[in-house]
Amino acid sequence: MSYKITGLDQLEQLASILKGFRKGQRLTQKAMAERLGMTQQAYAQLEADPSVVSLARLLRVLRAMEAELVLVAPSGVSMEQPAQRPLPSAAHAPVLNRRPMPEACAAA
Repeated sequence: MSYKITGLDQLEQLASILKGFRKGQRLTQKAMAERLGMTQQAYAQLEADPSVVSLARLLRVLRAMEAELVLVAPSGVSMEQPAQRPLPSAAHAPVLNRRPMPEACAAA
């Protein structure tokens, strides 16, 4: 599942997206905080207002949730591709992608 955030005014959606990803994995805030090496209170604050979190911390949270941040160039903008795998074709906005859970985790 993908979510587009195209402007700063939409950052408030990030809180519900992160909460949804966490709950989709049947994790409590405490369990998520333990994965990240922080207190439950610190994670609760991060989840409530992720717009004030550094990009590095947000990426750590997304990695712990098995999600990723995908940046997509606007149409008509030419840019060199990094040496890494090519990005999927998408609309003109950053997208948060949630990788499907492995079947072993989904059955637990």
